[in-house]
Amino acid sequence: MNTATVKTDIRSLTLNALQEQFVRLGEKGFRAKQVYEWLWKKSCVSFDEMSNISKELRTKLEQNFTINNVKIHTSQLSGDKTIKNSFILHDNHLIEGVLIPTPERMTACVSSQVGCSLTCKFCATGYMERKRNLNPDEIYDQVVLIDKQARENYNQPLTNIVYMGMGEPLLNYANMMKSIEKITSEDGLNMAAKRITVSTAGIAKMIKKLGDDQVKFNLALSLHAANDEKRNTIMPINEQNSLKALADALKYYYAKTKNPVTYEYIIFDGVNDNIQDAMELARFCKHLPCKVNIIEYNPIAFASYINAGEDKVEAFAAYLRKQGIITNLRRSRGKDIDAACGQLAIKEKENAL
Repeated sequence: MNTATVKTDIRSLTLNALQEQFVRLGEKGFRAKQVYEWLWKKSCVSFDEMSNISKELRTKLEQNFTINNVKIHTSQLSGDKTIKNSFILHDNHLIEGVLIPTPERMTACVSSQVGCSLTCKFCATGYMERKRNLNPDEIYDQVVLIDKQARENYNQPLTNIVYMGMGEPLLNYANMMKSIEKITSEDGLNMAAKRITVSTAGIAKMIKKLGDDQVKFNLALSLHAANDEKRNTIMPINEQNSLKALADALKYYYAKTKNPVTYEYIIFDGVNDNIQDAMELARFCKHLPCKVNIIEYNPIAFASYINAGEDKVEAFAAYLRKQGIITNLRRSRGKDIDAACGQLAIKEKENAL
């Protein structure tokens, strides 16, 4: 039987828990604060780098703890300067995250799960199995690594973070919230919550919980149809989270937070692209202050959807604007390297399907 000591992931501990561990190791509690700062404020991934900690304590840390940091496995550069990363986790699972540079902003798109349990028909990740949730530090690490990439490649720090990578953030609620706490905390990356957007396929119960927790970050809902029958076909999650349930949850969320919501809508040719669909979406938008981002569809190998024609997209957007709804047309970034919205899937896994 293997009696080797299992090391504790040091970043899984709160500051109080770390202080208790230090006392147990015969160390002064205040040293824990120094180590905690190295871990979260300075994003340190090696005990050896902790220069104001004695060598003796660093040895103790090495013997008792581990830092399960995320590493870049591969990176691809798109013709539009988008960078897609495959990240390797401590247990050899792979996830993806993307740096999206534009003249106005540097955005990190991060994952919240290894794979996904939802089966949205247009999304490559939806065809993967969900292996596990990401820990808060694994989400945080993606932000740190993509920020470093932005600084090194474009001489700019990150300005925005979107939880729009692999997985459904609201099905990893506690860890998603803890990651944002570390990213926004003065003891962490000290980034403004308003610079963060969490995107959901629509889990009504958890949208209400966001309201109860009075979150300060932005919420985006992947809608893609404002008609239950159509949405059930595109996004099976709608069968348990009907549009009425989502509307009720969103109204509750808005009453608690006063945060407007963004609806993401891909216009698929012959599926959800006519004026009747636009009318249904406009009606759904009346529930609370919101805006609509019409997103370009990014083809994947497993699905036969295609983008609606430019004229249909323009007519759809024009109808929404006439109804007084703020409507943006979003062009895809990183499509040539499968880094665009809905295309994230680990290639090794993709080929095995």
